[in-house]
Amino acid sequence: MNELATSPNARQSNGEGPRFDPGITEPIWKIRWKMNMRSLAQNWEVFKESRVGMFGLMIIIAFGIFGLLWPIMINFVWDPLVYHPVVGFDPIMMHPSPPVAGHLLGTDPIGRDILAQLMFSTGREFLLGVLSAVISVVVGTFIGAMAAYYGGFTDTLFMRLADIVMLFPFVPLLVVIGSMMRLDIFSFAVILGFLEAFGGITVILKAQALQVKVRPYIDAARVAGGSDLHIIRAHIIPNVLPLSFLYMMFNVTAAIVSEATLSFFGVLNIDMSWGMMIHTAETAGYLFDFGKYWWLWAPSGFFITLFCAAFYMVGRGLDEVVNPRLRKR
Repeated sequence: MNELATSPNARQSNGEGPRFDPGITEPIWKIRWKMNMRSLAQNWEVFKESRVGMFGLMIIIAFGIFGLLWPIMINFVWDPLVYHPVVGFDPIMMHPSPPVAGHLLGTDPIGRDILAQLMFSTGREFLLGVLSAVISVVVGTFIGAMAAYYGGFTDTLFMRLADIVMLFPFVPLLVVIGSMMRLDIFSFAVILGFLEAFGGITVILKAQALQVKVRPYIDAARVAGGSDLHIIRAHIIPNVLPLSFLYMMFNVTAAIVSEATLSFFGVLNIDMSWGMMIHTAETAGYLFDFGKYWWLWAPSGFFITLFCAAFYMVGRGLDEVVNPRLRKR
């Protein structure tokens, strides 16, 4: 039997469950779904008014299309022996070669096509950025909500842990971790996500959760017999999620920059990425002659910058959704 929605003045009877209003027959899950969809539509209308946010979203979509072109090109258009981003080689040309008809962005010192490397790496950058951001937001939101709700020892434990994580310089810490173990894209995304989750994002989301904790409906839920887990899951976390999504956009940017930095240092166990493209130019001695061999570093550097800027712009657009004071009157 479906759970039915109650009227606003429905009361709990002693051991008999809620008293239902016979005039309302829709299941509660359906009412909540409609309310969530209505809220999502309203937030989308607010987001569309942000030119910066919409421009960033279009850039992200363009990157997604560009990355999806890779399997089509390598399976139906390009010769894998020439255009494979890791082991490809063009025996006809001298390398590194500038952009020509067969290689629109030139080749690197090993003879690999720059355009193919960019396409191949785009999907990996999406995986790294989104996975690390989702882990950091999910873990950070739950920890921040728990610290705000319980206070006391729980709050002290997680806040001191956040202080310790923020105490260490981020990039050197990742370099040390990368020197201790072999990091691929997936393991690096997981480690990066947890480091960000136990860092500054926990402090910020805890502050937001504290504002929710003191609202009257939290006391009403507690008096009605709601468990701590139910209150955190159904009342505190949903009110913190908008801010969590905002910081998720910024965490994608931090993940991409961190990967590019560690790849440049040669710490990560990754065969190809935008950062590895710059690392290849540097190890071959072409990076500091950047004016003459610009195609070895400019495309990947431009992609890193534009990709991070796109997520930052989407974050700015979401800022207007989260903060009503920034909306246009």
